[in-house]
Amino acid sequence: MFVVTADQVDSRRRADLVGSALSTIRDRYAPRLAAAPDRNAGDELQVATEDAATALDLVLTLTREGAWSVGLGLGTVRLPLPENTREATGDAFIAARAAVTRAKRAASRFAAEAVVDTEAAADAEALTILLLTLRDGRSAAGWELYDLVSSGLTQAEAGARLGITPQSASDRARAAGLRVEFAAIPALTRLLARADARQTGAPDPEEDA
Repeated sequence: MFVVTADQVDSRRRADLVGSALSTIRDRYAPRLAAAPDRNAGDELQVATEDAATALDLVLTLTREGAWSVGLGLGTVRLPLPENTREATGDAFIAARAAVTRAKRAASRFAAEAVVDTEAAADAEALTILLLTLRDGRSAAGWELYDLVSSGLTQAEAGARLGITPQSASDRARAAGLRVEFAAIPALTRLLARADARQTGAPDPEEDA
């Protein structure tokens, strides 16, 4: 199981973002969540999912604007899960708490933790931070292209939508590291799935595929 605990940055001087973030998470991810996402402690939110791709997408979404410190916990949870995540317990929730505490002090605002196999979580954290560092240097124009391509448009179609030539779209994509990110996402997803499986001694998901 993956548990994401996110703490709003500088919440005392900023408007509360938890409510709107939870609404977005419910709309975007509801079928892939293990329990309803919830406000955890005032300016925190917590989400649980069994899907590695969803966990990674949540991390990337929440870290994009620099408004959250994000902790990712891997491991087992006590079953059956309650209706809301704030009432749940288990290794993944303990790990997520440790991770978000450490994320508040990290330049990337992200950390990953596990109770059983800490090395697997550390590997996932290190490579996720590499991707976050690439994204942190992306310009507004790069994000504009990224959002269009992520919605399903080809790079050429996205360039046409933006009123730029195919060559300009290619140059913008290269500067934004889009090809690097799109290649890294599946690899990171597999790494996270394997890291989570190692917390329970379950077979490697790739070996079962």
